[in-house]
Amino acid sequence: MREKKTAKEWFTEAYHYDTVEAMPDKAIMAYKQSIRLDSTMTDAYVNLGFLHLNRDEYDEALKCFTHAVELEKSNPDAYNNLGYVYERMERFGSAKQIYEKAHKLSPSNVEALINLAHIADLQADYEGALAYYKKAISTDPGAVAPHFLLALLYDRHDMFDEAITEYRLVIEKDPNHGKAILNLGNLYAQQGDSARAIECFRRLLELNTCTAEAHNNLGSIYEEMGHYQEAMAAYRKSLAVNNLQEDAHLNLARLEYTRHSGRLDGPRREEISKRLHFVLSLNPHNRKAQRLLDTIEGRT
Repeated sequence: MREKKTAKEWFTEAYHYDTVEAMPDKAIMAYKQSIRLDSTMTDAYVNLGFLHLNRDEYDEALKCFTHAVELEKSNPDAYNNLGYVYERMERFGSAKQIYEKAHKLSPSNVEALINLAHIADLQADYEGALAYYKKAISTDPGAVAPHFLLALLYDRHDMFDEAITEYRLVIEKDPNHGKAILNLGNLYAQQGDSARAIECFRRLLELNTCTAEAHNNLGSIYEEMGHYQEAMAAYRKSLAVNNLQEDAHLNLARLEYTRHSGRLDGPRREEISKRLHFVLSLNPHNRKAQRLLDTIEGRT
């Protein structure tokens, strides 16, 4: 006669439901059975906590990660996970305290420093975020994430030269870092350096990453340069990758209207109007699309 499942067997079954079959309800049930039979299974608490977190069930997630911390009081990862729950709950003070415990346990834990920087950023403490990111970089000079996050911080605060420096450092460490290449290309475009911007976006297309954005941004540069056929082709390629792009649809509609406004025949007018209606279905508050639509349909 088959004996009842052990805690380990329940955990293995839960992990399969969790990671292979994507059946979270069954995974949650099996993890709970595992914990019921062995309340010291830290991995079960952690995996169950993330399942609850994915469902925004913060109280349940908090219980799971608190148990994990109690079982592994010297594990900084346990504190980082617990801090993340508080962060998702927007209890930033509590999150900061927990991340500080993780950092105290392991001063070389870059994740804790990044988490502390993020909390500082969320609390509008620019100097604090800057200090933590720089500390993370000095702790592990080879890590890519702190440089990229620092670049984002500079970028959001319009410190473009500093952001460009950091994005370049990221790409030196990881030549295939698509987001860094995309953001660097955007900064070059903002500064009017079309050649470098085009180089970045073409690099993204070679890597086959961020391709929708790369095509759309290439289109904007070509349009600014007066290369309208290339711009329209780029916008269409962008939409072929992802047809739900508000910006690319609007860019294509605007360029079509600008080029043919003096001889806007019925079919072309209808096509542009249809495209703008689609943009507004994606975002009813897109004022540029609404103004252009009003112009085309004679409401202005």
